[in-house]
Amino acid sequence: MERKRFALVTGASGDIGRAIALKLAEEGYNLYLHYNQNEIAMDFLIEELRHYNLAVVKIQSDFSQPFSYKKIVDSIHDIDLLVFADGKSHYGLITDITDEESNLLIQQLLTTPFLLVKSLVPKMVSQKSGSIIFVTSIWGEVGASCEVLYSILKGGQNSFVKALSKELAPSSIRVNAVSPGAIRTKMLNRFSTVELHDISDEIPMGRLGEPNEIADVILFLSSDKSSYITGQVIGVNGGWYTK
Repeated sequence: MERKRFALVTGASGDIGRAIALKLAEEGYNLYLHYNQNEIAMDFLIEELRHYNLAVVKIQSDFSQPFSYKKIVDSIHDIDLLVFADGKSHYGLITDITDEESNLLIQQLLTTPFLLVKSLVPKMVSQKSGSIIFVTSIWGEVGASCEVLYSILKGGQNSFVKALSKELAPSSIRVNAVSPGAIRTKMLNRFSTVELHDISDEIPMGRLGEPNEIADVILFLSSDKSSYITGQVIGVNGGWYTK
């Protein structure tokens, strides 16, 4: 009998998180689904997942708060895959962000993920297998004016991936990141139609990306087809930035 597989998806109520959860369900993963505020979207997703006949556990936690990771750790028994898809940006000049806002964002995007991984890695080490994947951002690679803090934190996630991959490779645990460009999600709602058109014109492929296109790369990185890939930050940006 095939062993059951379990995945945690953080930010599963978001557009990219939802797409990832559905793709993983198609592959037979039982799911721990994290969300913070959007319980309605989470409940709709769980309803969509019912016909897969898999175990689905909904976990609410505010990653911007200290010790919030413990609620997730206490809910998880078996784990094979961690996918960090939650994210929140602050758009504005560096002088516009308050100390409180910066502390909350640092906690959400760096401190809590670090502590969560630290707590769950022993389960993967004991079974000598596992995969950890971060959804970062193109701005973590090249930086963005008016999104300086977000760029810092996503760059930090990329460095986390590169360092941790070396530490966990001897235990057959792979750690990678997917770095999206402009993806058609609610995060782009602050831009007007004209501004989105201008962004699309800057992208060599001439369009925005779709959440499913990010989820497909996550699925590949979680599979045995990527068994020799670790420590990589894979850009999915339509050619907007190439290394």
